[in-house]
Amino acid sequence: MARNLGFVVGFAALICAALLSISAAASIRPISDAHRSAALELFVPIDGSFPSLEETYEALRTFQILGLGKTSDISNATCPVVLDKLRSPTSSPKEFFNALRLNGILGCEIGSQTFENVASHLHALIKDADSLMDLYYSVISLLHIKGQGVSAVLSDAEGVFHSIKALSQSDGRWRYDSNNAESSTYAAGIALEALAAVVSLADAEVDQSKIGIVKHDIEKLFDSIKSYDDGTLYFDEKHVDGSEYKGPLTTTASVVRGVTAFAAVAGKLNIPGDKMLGLAKFFLSIGVPGSTKDLFNQIDALSCLESNRQGFFLWYRISIPLILSLPATVLSLTSKDQLKVEVTTVFGSAAPPLTVILVQASSYDKDTPVLENQELQFDTENNIHYLDILPLKIDVGKYTLEFEISLHDPENLNIYATGGRANALAFLTGTIKVDKAQIGVFDSDAESAATMQKLDLSQDNRISLAANHLQRMRLTFQLVTPLGHNFKPHQVFLKLRHESKVEHIFALESSARQFKIILDFLGLVEKFYYLSGRYEIDLAIGDAAMENSFLRVLGYIDLDLPEPPEKASRPPPQPVDPYSRFGPKPEISHIFRSPEKRPPKELSFSFLALTIVPLVGFLIGLLRLGVNFKGFPSSSVPALFSILFHAGIAAVLLLYGLFWLKLDLFMTLKALGLLGVFLIFVGHRTLSHLASTSAKLKTN
Repeated sequence: MARNLGFVVGFAALICAALLSISAAASIRPISDAHRSAALELFVPIDGSFPSLEETYEALRTFQILGLGKTSDISNATCPVVLDKLRSPTSSPKEFFNALRLNGILGCEIGSQTFENVASHLHALIKDADSLMDLYYSVISLLHIKGQGVSAVLSDAEGVFHSIKALSQSDGRWRYDSNNAESSTYAAGIALEALAAVVSLADAEVDQSKIGIVKHDIEKLFDSIKSYDDGTLYFDEKHVDGSEYKGPLTTTASVVRGVTAFAAVAGKLNIPGDKMLGLAKFFLSIGVPGSTKDLFNQIDALSCLESNRQGFFLWYRISIPLILSLPATVLSLTSKDQLKVEVTTVFGSAAPPLTVILVQASSYDKDTPVLENQELQFDTENNIHYLDILPLKIDVGKYTLEFEISLHDPENLNIYATGGRANALAFLTGTIKVDKAQIGVFDSDAESAATMQKLDLSQDNRISLAANHLQRMRLTFQLVTPLGHNFKPHQVFLKLRHESKVEHIFALESSARQFKIILDFLGLVEKFYYLSGRYEIDLAIGDAAMENSFLRVLGYIDLDLPEPPEKASRPPPQPVDPYSRFGPKPEISHIFRSPEKRPPKELSFSFLALTIVPLVGFLIGLLRLGVNFKGFPSSSVPALFSILFHAGIAAVLLLYGLFWLKLDLFMTLKALGLLGVFLIFVGHRTLSHLASTSAKLKTN
């Protein structure tokens, strides 16, 4: 059973893997609710706050871009920390930077005097700064102060601009400081963002020739961009120490932030829209990152590309990428699915008016197009372009689709980047017909005279065959697509399973437009371990494009094989079914000791009556002698204790009776302990009163 289950599971897993590979590689999707759910799961505050101001900013910035609105829950615990950092004279430029940019989101109540003191401190730090990161933290912090309505003008903007530019290299990358010979692509993004802040803080216009030089550096930086075959572009470090290596995602995000920030203050950059689209594809191709840092870099960089970033750079003079995606990459011909295409920004916002044309659809294995120049219709209600594929007579299979996007307004060509033509993968599935299926047994020298039985695999009919080692078995059938073409699936297996659970699997090959297999039992006796008996015949046909893939029992064949020779190999031991331990267990029969002999019921009742006779005699004696109440206390308190004492004795007698009838030993001892303490107390008071009364009588 376990082995058969493993065959079924493996058979299904291969088909699912093929479909999943299509879904994963076919289409890049814009930011969705999956990213919002991931943000809420990854960014989890502890006691209302995050471990550091940097992590707090990354969380709140991600929430802000995704529209999750979580700032009010964190501001109460974070604003006091922000204020302490800004008022502390020992805070570093990085601490000022994290506190000020976080305050830009939270809007903490901070007086203008505090901002002025921080600005004065930052101006002093800029004069002595000799590293790129110190300059970056300082000028960006001043930019945030300017955003609070406080004067933060750089009087020596030209000098600061020159200090940052002096660290650049000829290939567009930057060094972290003058003592470090290694240059970094990540540092280039930091430097560009810092230069943009310097231009914004300058009290006069920065020399345009210097800005032109930086634009040229950006062009050189984009010359080193890396790419994948699908047009995805990204940046990575060349030769950087392990401690400074940031990875492609962090590096690309840094460059995107720097380029978009500098474009906001310097004007249009000479960067082709295809490259900005390739960068957007890189961020989206990651899917949903699994770490907070990666998710922040992905979302923040994409917000820069879509130009909806809130802050000081209110617009970016670069092309906004438009993403073409397929909501569904697996289409069913049986269900008459439509080919649907979405064209949106990276965050799923609606694109301007445009036309989507399916330039061609080609089989994945062949370059010959099966469909050309089909314009998709537009559904204004759902904002989706669609095409009915059923009338186009496209057969099942895997296809490469090539689309072209045409913007209706020519002015949008300078605003949006469509990338010219976009490619996507789609999988068309349908019901495959099993036709002309036959099975039969014949003698080795009489194949042409074989009597074949027809198989109807749409019905649950089973055949019964018999053969010996001198005969052969033949199985043939055809597979036909919905359009009548021959179909060759990925997997076609024939399995023979003996009564002893030994299995033999054979792969079928197609020839002359049909699948055919001939089993020569004479050549298979050793493989079958000379095991005669009944074999179950199973046929498995599966393909990702086949909606009716199946594993079906065709019937049985009784094989009469010769006796095994002495040195013949034995069948391998069959694995133990792991589920067998959950099956029914053998019934356990208990043998109890025979009960001992007991006296007759009449004798037992007679003995019970004899035991009660003394009690009856005692009661009769009390009635004859009379009850003496002369010693009973007359005062109210002693009388109460005497009544309680006698009631306690009665309760003990009653407890003995309950123990005999109902209670167990533990419950009886627990109750007896409580009654014993009660009797000791009230009995002591009663006996003390009687003793004092007796003493007084003797004295008198």
